[in-house]
Amino acid sequence: MSILQEEVTRRGVIAGTGALVVSFSLTRAFAQDLPPATPLTPPVTLPGSLDDERFLDSWIRIDADNSITVFTGKAELGQGIRTALLQVAAEELDVKPEDIVLVTADTGRTPNEGFTAGSQSMQNSGTAIRNAAAQVRALLLSEAAKRFAVAPAELKSENRTVLAKDGRSLTYGELVSELMLHVEAQPQSTLKDPGALRVMGKSLPRVDIPAKVTGGQAYVHDLRLDGMLHARVVLPPSPAAELSEVDASAAEAMPGVVSVVRDGNFLAVVAEKEFQTVNAMRTLAATARWQERESLPDQTDLPAELQRLEREVGTVAEAGVLSSGDNQFEATFMRPYQIHGSIGPSCAVAQMKADGSLDVWSHTQGVYPDRAAIAEMLAMPEEKVHVIHMEGSGCYGHNGADDAAADAALIATKVPGRPIRVQWMREQEHSWEPYGPAMLMKVNASLDRAGRIASWAYDVWSNTHSTRPGGAGALLAARHKSQPFQPKPPELNITPSGNGDRNANPLYAIANKRVLWHFLPDMPLRVSALRALGAYANVFAIESTIDELALMAAVDPVEFRLHHMEDPRARAVIELAAERFGWNGPQMPKNRGRGFGFARYKNLAAYLAVAMEVEVERETGRVRVVRAVSAIDSGEIVNPDGIRNQTEGGILQSISWTLYEAVAFDRTRITSTDWSSYPILRFASVPDSVEVHIIERPGEPFLGTGEAAQGPAAAAVANAIRNAIGKRLYDLPFTRDRVRSAVGHA
Repeated sequence: MSILQEEVTRRGVIAGTGALVVSFSLTRAFAQDLPPATPLTPPVTLPGSLDDERFLDSWIRIDADNSITVFTGKAELGQGIRTALLQVAAEELDVKPEDIVLVTADTGRTPNEGFTAGSQSMQNSGTAIRNAAAQVRALLLSEAAKRFAVAPAELKSENRTVLAKDGRSLTYGELVSELMLHVEAQPQSTLKDPGALRVMGKSLPRVDIPAKVTGGQAYVHDLRLDGMLHARVVLPPSPAAELSEVDASAAEAMPGVVSVVRDGNFLAVVAEKEFQTVNAMRTLAATARWQERESLPDQTDLPAELQRLEREVGTVAEAGVLSSGDNQFEATFMRPYQIHGSIGPSCAVAQMKADGSLDVWSHTQGVYPDRAAIAEMLAMPEEKVHVIHMEGSGCYGHNGADDAAADAALIATKVPGRPIRVQWMREQEHSWEPYGPAMLMKVNASLDRAGRIASWAYDVWSNTHSTRPGGAGALLAARHKSQPFQPKPPELNITPSGNGDRNANPLYAIANKRVLWHFLPDMPLRVSALRALGAYANVFAIESTIDELALMAAVDPVEFRLHHMEDPRARAVIELAAERFGWNGPQMPKNRGRGFGFARYKNLAAYLAVAMEVEVERETGRVRVVRAVSAIDSGEIVNPDGIRNQTEGGILQSISWTLYEAVAFDRTRITSTDWSSYPILRFASVPDSVEVHIIERPGEPFLGTGEAAQGPAAAAVANAIRNAIGKRLYDLPFTRDRVRSAVGHA
């Protein structure tokens, strides 16, 4: 059993000779053993996620054997968060990262930090852990000072030990034997001075990589439990299909088959071995009869369909008075439905145990919300459902992970006792995962006589971009049951972070503007969160417009941005990206163009600017990004390599979305069910170089990194194509046919 799966027990705590037991599960498992804690009066806001889990023992545990465990409710999704959080904790505890065991999202052990989403893991969990660790270190020093009869300032901590000037020392394990950290965190701990940092700010090799490159147990797909059975679901062929009949006899008679499960439209087969299950699934699917009907819109009329779906309009931003002038630009931009395209289709393992409890291993991005949804679907008490996060091979948003978990959980209740592993097939992932929503954006902007933006009207047609659990109705298995659960009705909710309206309000200084969100409560295709939510399309549309206005004003696009930018940190990333790209260098050769894009993610997180050079083959319409040079300000740096990894990956994914990706469908079914019908960026089209330049901001709050590149990268591609061919493209993706058509009309 791995360390991450090891259960913390009361017996183990008592056996620890009274050691400091500071963990989330313990504070709830035997709170009667702990002294009553007095919360701060009146309640004050605590840093990051400490404000939701306010006691130190929700975050840190130190045992008598001098071992240290740190708990986070955030999940490792491939973004390197395990490494960064280890660095933060190690820094403030004055230990080495390898001295810490980090336990990630687990409803039985870790704090409830909701979803791992929105590039907020460092802002929320990193901030909480850093402040908690600093307070724990201060308490350790204080306790040692009492024992040594000296002032805390005369002591130092290092390598899990407190040292006195006269050579006396006590380990953390020895010190905590008489301490109890079931106390509320203080509003602000004394953090290390930026100049004294030893672990933060250094590039530490990611701790999740070795298992991934050596064939270890890296993903939930790799999990193998004793006695495990394999299951496959037979999903409907189309969103509106109803199962009218199925003959399970042939599948049930196949070698290794243990059970066929049916509940309304939910249909699955369970067998001893995986390939036996795949064969039985295909046999079962061949006997299933479905009633289908047209429920999808005309793909060629998608912009009109989105406008027809509008139910209400919300004002995102409004200032001054709109006007029209001679120098006016008006355009409509379109984003299609897009998929997460996880390389490993969704997978989960579940086991219904003899005591009536259910264990679920899932690559969900929210173990607590998923637990609540599964419990509702199965009519079980939440405390009887235990959800443990394990990585999945690809996500960045709400893909099929929660659905596979629900499939496994439902099947496990029908075949109790043995672990059930559910693995989706590729065509199921492409057809049934929640897509990134299609969006429509309209811009009307004008310039004054001085060449500055005089008026800005922006309208976006979009939904909330999130249908995560939240309720059993978010799960396919629950929707397909004979007594189906319905999704919760979405509501228009304008927040600082934004959803469908994310980044719809430009950061530029514009005196007269109006930004409206035309809210779509219902979408014809199943949709949810895809990396950056509405920011990808909104920034693409805004930054494309900024370039057109710069052309109208006869001003260089970078200079035009700087003329309208007051935020000094935004100016810094714009200037750095332009400088390192060589923006003011010689003119591009024929069939090549350069483009620029900028945004501050959510207008309150990381700043990112990127310049790109593209090459356009006019005869074929093929576009290749030759190089990309970016600059990012993520606040205080924890792991520079992690920031570069995330930014490089974000740029490449955005290039793929922008040049290739679109869900295809007819009036009844999804038709882009494989990598041929849904192409993505291939290695032959990867840029020759991708540079990431990080601006250091010591002592500043963490701003997050993972989604900052999506919008600016799309805009840079669009603007570079415009520069190369002299023609603006408005509809994503910029396929060969669209580029060739534009070249023909240029």
